[in-house]
Amino acid sequence: MLVALSIIIDGVAYGMILFMISVGLSVTMGLMRIMNLAHGGFALIGGAIAHALTVRLGIDFVPAAILSIMTAVLISFALERIVYRPIYRLGELGQVLATIGVTFIIIAIVNFFLGSTLLPIRPPSFMTGSVTLGFKTLPMHRLIVIGAGAMVLVFLYWLIERTRFGIYLRASVDNHATAAALGINTSKIYAVTFALGAGLAALGGMLGAELLPLEAYYPLRYMVLFLTVVAVGGLGTITGSFAAAMGLGILDTGSRYLLSEFGTIVFFLAVMLLLSARPRGLLGRA
Repeated sequence: MLVALSIIIDGVAYGMILFMISVGLSVTMGLMRIMNLAHGGFALIGGAIAHALTVRLGIDFVPAAILSIMTAVLISFALERIVYRPIYRLGELGQVLATIGVTFIIIAIVNFFLGSTLLPIRPPSFMTGSVTLGFKTLPMHRLIVIGAGAMVLVFLYWLIERTRFGIYLRASVDNHATAAALGINTSKIYAVTFALGAGLAALGGMLGAELLPLEAYYPLRYMVLFLTVVAVGGLGTITGSFAAAMGLGILDTGSRYLLSEFGTIVFFLAVMLLLSARPRGLLGRA
């Protein structure tokens, strides 16, 4: 019973981190039709800035987190305008190679300024405690991560399904030319969407530093994991990304608890079986 509860709590917290980082990648790949393999780099940017502010400059976590996310958003907005717009016009192979190049540039910059060692983030006191349920003690960090992931899910659903911005985004994706003819500024919609995904990745990178340790090669180390979440959930679907992140988070945690020597094998076998049955993922778009 206690092992099952630990697997569920740790698995859901892990899944929430995967969801926050991967949902932006799902949106850019599924809705904007770009193979952005540099997406994990924005999680690294947010985490690396948070490390520099909290550990090296001694700034409290909350203002450091806000500054880190805002910086990641601004950097992604500038990159979308300057670097990614030419990449949009490339074929899939060209997009893969170009965004991998962006990944290596981010890695090199972080490595130059902060080195190649682990980049811990100094957590606030309210994240280091625990909650006792009588039969089980739960780390406060896990509960905060789960709460943050739930808020992100609700926010994204409201933004995409209930706001004018969401209507414009869906119209721009469904028919770019018609949306532009109707007066929708599609380039601005794409830039804001791209920056939103980068901000969520930065948030996930910071909150998930305990579960997915930050270091300069973070984008390459976890690239396959983030792509797996997108593939299993289906391109361009928020609910699919959430379902995939939860399922894969619990599966990976459970396999590591119960079959530690074969955890990775079990994880990828399950992914292969699922994708063979549903090639477009759980809720993928045609």
